[in-house]
Amino acid sequence: MKEILDIILRSYKGYASSLWETITHPFGDYNYFTLLILVSFGVWCLELIFPWRKKQSAIRKGFWIDAFYMFFNFYIFNLIIFTALSNTTAHLFGDLISSIGFSEWRLFDFSGLSPLVQFIIYFLVADFIQWSIHQLLHRVPWMWKFHKVHHSVTEMGFSAHLRYHFMENIFYRTGMYIFLGYLFNFKLEHAFFLHGATIIIGHINHANIGWDYGPLKYIFNNPKMHIWHHAKDLPKSHPHGMNFGISLSLWDYIFGTNYIPSNGRDIPLGFDKIEEYPTNFFVQQTEGFNSKE
Repeated sequence: MKEILDIILRSYKGYASSLWETITHPFGDYNYFTLLILVSFGVWCLELIFPWRKKQSAIRKGFWIDAFYMFFNFYIFNLIIFTALSNTTAHLFGDLISSIGFSEWRLFDFSGLSPLVQFIIYFLVADFIQWSIHQLLHRVPWMWKFHKVHHSVTEMGFSAHLRYHFMENIFYRTGMYIFLGYLFNFKLEHAFFLHGATIIIGHINHANIGWDYGPLKYIFNNPKMHIWHHAKDLPKSHPHGMNFGISLSLWDYIFGTNYIPSNGRDIPLGFDKIEEYPTNFFVQQTEGFNSKE
């Protein structure tokens, strides 16, 4: 028990120190805080210069709650619970695996490859893992209750990218840890740049921009594809949703979950009875734990 408490205390101290360093030295090396601010501002400018829905306000409906979600999910939640929880879980998981004789076992070991090769493989594997988890969020009823927070957006904009329930941190990061860290043993030296790429792609996918990248749309997710993922009315052919890609669209095309019947610019967004869904941040955090659907 003392060992677990030490891990928790070190996690809080380490993350708090790192967060303070990030805030007080905004232009230091690998500063995630500055990255988020610059990417958000840059994509917001693109929305203002190239608006797809021209009548949509620059400060669209839900903008400020989305902005709070961005900082809560990126920083506050990590400080409050996630870093300590994930470090403790990783320690216990390692002990469990060791106890059954698999402490040195890896499905693949990519740690010896060059950073560029690791970067490419990591990007592909990570995106496929997230695509798979994203499908579960739509297909498993109790997981969908948490994911509804993200789909409560009724006007699309860049900041909607990070409107999601804190439980999604646990779903996604647990899967990423098990597969990328343990089963594949990645030792990626430049994860900051991968993280930056996914933030840029995710922001643009949710932005009020009518881009699809031409032939590259079959590889990369894009705003004209992702708008249909947020469609309120689902087709009979895709009752659990469609276009689940995070950064890449190719998984949807490979596995037949792609769906782009038309331009999609002005389609209604959300889900059935969205007008009854709470708009308050704190109430949204409790909705997923509510036994009533």
